[in-house]
Amino acid sequence: MTTAGPDTTAETDTTAAITATVTAYLDAVSRGSSADIAALYAENGTLEDPVGSEPVSGREAIAAFFGALEGRTQEIELLTLRVSGSSAAAFHFRVVTPMGDKIYEVSPIDVMTFDENAKITSTRAFWAPSDMIAR
Repeated sequence: MTTAGPDTTAETDTTAAITATVTAYLDAVSRGSSADIAALYAENGTLEDPVGSEPVSGREAIAAFFGALEGRTQEIELLTLRVSGSSAAAFHFRVVTPMGDKIYEVSPIDVMTFDENAKITSTRAFWAPSDMIAR
């Protein structure tokens, strides 16, 4: 007698879709493309970066927020990613940004929620200015 386990196909598909969105997000941030970053958000998505700051709402406002990155290349390394259920992920990553004769590094933890199309509905970025390392 064999017993069937739970159907994990839908969970696997959702995990893959969310993972693809997180990967695309980090790639867009590394290239400094505010339009590409904003396109990954649901129309009414929100961004709180860092946590405790005034949240930004809507694709247009999110694109404006990331406008400071426009044309700037950064090195980004995904350190760990955890997808939970069908609508949430947390990930730890490192950002290395050259500015003039210095290099700045920060390793935030972002928590995102997603809609049924793996569009980002919210981002909460956990970091503080004191986490920034200048070399």
